[in-house]
Amino acid sequence: MSDYDHLIAIAKQTRENAHAPYSNFRVGAALRAGSGRVFGGCNVENATYGLSICAERTAIFKAISEGERGFDAISVVTDTDALTPPCGACRQIIWEFCGDVPVVLSNLKGKTEVLRMRDLFPKPFDASNL
Repeated sequence: MSDYDHLIAIAKQTRENAHAPYSNFRVGAALRAGSGRVFGGCNVENATYGLSICAERTAIFKAISEGERGFDAISVVTDTDALTPPCGACRQIIWEFCGDVPVVLSNLKGKTEVLRMRDLFPKPFDASNL
């Protein structure tokens, strides 16, 4: 068992709660805090799409709203053959709240890849730019 198996399992479980009636693209995420707490999130679509929220942001905002700070890994699970990385908006939010954490990409067939945020988001905009 890898260090990320529990995260992947929570992301898979949370993916089942996704509300994706328009795209049918169900995504689950799991965010691990430095405290050890894990927060799951799923995508929630809206007919206007612009008001939809991705699984990664759901997990992060859930953790922040519950008072957690300091995160050490996030996983993203989809039902695709090619592993799906976070979208641009999620990359910005992950960088802002989690920094250079491992991002564990996985699918329902058990394929997994671990990338660092610095590799997914090489020139981030953050407080140092203000």
